[in-house]
Amino acid sequence: MPTVLQKLNSEVIACTLCPRLVEYRQKIAREKRRAYRDWEYWGKPVPGFGDPQARVLIMGLAPGAHGSNRTGRPFTGDASGSFMYPVLYEVGFASQPTATDRNDGLKLKDLYITAAVRCAPPDNKPLPQELANCGSFLDRELEALTKVKVVVALGKIGFDAYLNFLKRRGLLAGKGGYVFQHAAQYQMPDGKTLLASYHPSNQNTQTGKLTRPMFLEIFKEAARMADRQI
Repeated sequence: MPTVLQKLNSEVIACTLCPRLVEYRQKIAREKRRAYRDWEYWGKPVPGFGDPQARVLIMGLAPGAHGSNRTGRPFTGDASGSFMYPVLYEVGFASQPTATDRNDGLKLKDLYITAAVRCAPPDNKPLPQELANCGSFLDRELEALTKVKVVVALGKIGFDAYLNFLKRRGLLAGKGGYVFQHAAQYQMPDGKTLLASYHPSNQNTQTGKLTRPMFLEIFKEAARMADRQI
């Protein structure tokens, strides 16, 4: 008997609600990047990944065209993941510091990773309707992750996705007062803590806008707030 999350993830993978994203993700999977020409790209929506009993949730933006859209697992096989997973490993959330493909043995402990949008969008910019279409999956996923205490939003789109979830549930009248900035913390009406971080995109990490010590402190703080021993 599949669990609620397993059933949800199978529905995510089969989704074709957004024609623009379907076309883009499949085009990328066909054309490939030269470095990955021998890969069979995933080319479908990317489901959430991690520990169903997690107390910490990472809310990302969307799959990378040649990362998750290639490997089928969040933050796997691209620069963002190469920056993030060593940090998660150091804090004790990940079983290993590398993430190369779905069968590399990586396991997450007390952590679950999802995203505002499940398909790779052109220029990493999902449209409002695409975010809305993914909202129903996100609602069900967050309802199923009953142990979550801390939501780490990577970037403003992830940050807004969680606020919009609370609005849909009738727990938040508006987003006023919730300002996205790195290391901002908010106690939310659902009892969880929302912790904001710059996204570990190449653009942010290569320019020094987001450094490893900054990112490490975010997850140490998330662990502390979730009552983990670090």
